[in-house]
Amino acid sequence: MYSLTSEILGATDTVKAIGVALLVVLVLVVLVFFLLALKFFRLWLQAKLSRADVKFSELIGMWLRKVDTRTIVISKITAVQAGLSLTTQDLESHYLARGNVPNVVRALIAANRANIDLTLKTATAIDLAGRDILEAVQTSVNPMVIDCPDPAKSKGTIDAVAQDGIQLKAKARVTVRANIERLIGGATQETIIARVGEGIVTTIGSAITYKSVLENPDNISKSVLSKGLDAGTAFEILSIDIADVDVGSNIGAELQAAQAEADMRRAKAEAEKRRAMAVAREQEMRALVVENESKVPLAIAEAFKKGNLGIMDYYRMKNIMADTGMRDSIAKPKKNE
Repeated sequence: MYSLTSEILGATDTVKAIGVALLVVLVLVVLVFFLLALKFFRLWLQAKLSRADVKFSELIGMWLRKVDTRTIVISKITAVQAGLSLTTQDLESHYLARGNVPNVVRALIAANRANIDLTLKTATAIDLAGRDILEAVQTSVNPMVIDCPDPAKSKGTIDAVAQDGIQLKAKARVTVRANIERLIGGATQETIIARVGEGIVTTIGSAITYKSVLENPDNISKSVLSKGLDAGTAFEILSIDIADVDVGSNIGAELQAAQAEADMRRAKAEAEKRRAMAVAREQEMRALVVENESKVPLAIAEAFKKGNLGIMDYYRMKNIMADTGMRDSIAKPKKNE
């Protein structure tokens, strides 16, 4: 009987402990729910009054997924007030992909106001690609002007040479409008600047004389604009205006002067080469004379030996040589004279 009573008392204590634990858990749950209600009540009420249809459970889910609930709610309220139908899940998924949700929503609103066909899928893709979708929409509505060349990256002019050798320095201003359809994968402003610069250089280079370029600078714009330079880019070129054309140096004359200088150096080199060859030939002939003169005594000795030359003949030859040396010394002017 005593053991039965003990077991009943032990079971009762266990039930009480479980009940207390459940009560504590329930209190904690209610407390957490109350705290979350205090945290998200203002956002939920703001969305409710704005007909943005953001559920309280969605706010808690975003909080658990570490999503900025205020950014999502404000963005959805802004979209609803502008007449756009965007779901909370779409905005949250773009946020989790590290996209700029407010920028995308503002871009969609701007495109809607301007009657530009821009879907949420396209806008989020452009934003995730690193492009500023809002700036692209604004540029599509309000075209922007690009300086060519870019003053921040070059000396400020596009230099080209006409066929008469005169250098021209040109500046251009390109008016472009963003093309939303080609914004994904399209080339940037740098490509536009490079293509326009190449077109200006080609047009000036094909001019017969620089005067024709100065007289009609609009011909450059027409020629460059007709080449379709905006193909494959994220922009549509509306106009190309030549802001300034200055005359540079006479490149043709400088090249001719340089060529003449090079020709003169080559001629001097050829003359020096010929002079060196003549000096070498002269030295060679002198060496040959000295060599032959050195053989004269041997020839005289051989003639004595064979009896072809007598002693009196030898002395007469010596006398002739002495007379010849005397006449040469008399004919040469003295150094002090």
